[in-house]
Amino acid sequence: MSDDPDLARLRSLEERLAKATEKPPEKAETTGTSFSQGELAWRMVIELVTGMLLGLAIGYGLDVAFHTLPIFLVVFALFGFAAGIRTMMQTAKLMTGQATKGEGE
Repeated sequence: MSDDPDLARLRSLEERLAKATEKPPEKAETTGTSFSQGELAWRMVIELVTGMLLGLAIGYGLDVAFHTLPIFLVVFALFGFAAGIRTMMQTAKLMTGQATKGEGE
């Protein structure tokens, strides 16, 4: 018997130690890449309210400037409502397209 250690066993041990100390491969995080239904609903509500508030503000500003209080306020409130609905529909279309794209993959 010799006092030399078995080189094959040492290499095997070194390989097992290297594997044990390796970090596992990092998974790609999926947080923040998709939205929940509640977040989408709030986004659409905010788009509608923003459109209406902008229309009201512009209408009120024009009414104050021209001293015709209810006319521009009503007209631009309706324009703002229509713009908010249009923006909501575009968002819904975009989200539907992304959902069908995600299902296809």
